[in-house]
Amino acid sequence: MDANNPPVAATRHTLTRIARDFSPAVFASSLAAEDMVLTDLILKAQLPITIFSLETGRLHPETLAVLDKVKARYGYEVKLYKPQQEAVDAFIAQNDIDAFYNSVEMRRECCRIRKVEPLGRALAGNKAWVTGQRRAQSATRSDLAIEEDDPAHGMVKFNPLADWSEEDVWNYISANDVPY
Repeated sequence: MDANNPPVAATRHTLTRIARDFSPAVFASSLAAEDMVLTDLILKAQLPITIFSLETGRLHPETLAVLDKVKARYGYEVKLYKPQQEAVDAFIAQNDIDAFYNSVEMRRECCRIRKVEPLGRALAGNKAWVTGQRRAQSATRSDLAIEEDDPAHGMVKFNPLADWSEEDVWNYISANDVPY
């Protein structure tokens, strides 16, 4: 897969444009397959886009193992943002570790503590952020734009893989021996 592949060429172009026109920029990686495609494209091109992940304290060991694979393959350490431990401890003490299963309100509060607040810290001071979201992932993402305004964070949000199919993702991973 290379410049002859339209999704790859368009994505490379988008990432290069982000690095050139929206610096500083960051890539929010969930360490999933799509995000490993972007990690490979960013690091191989040596683009000045910082890669980070939210370490919620609830990630599976297999997910965390991808961090070591990235370091071994690319010599790059993904920056981790963790929730404020005091807030996590207070939530668990008051509600239980799995309280997010109990109600929508509990799920929202857990996500606020473990994801939303750390994401805010990760995005602070940047002009743009990148995600691995794709339209084909769900019906709610069917209108996902490659570039969109993110007023909640006061910056531009890019979804360079918006047009990619799941087959495109796995073909790229296979053709480029991308760790996942």
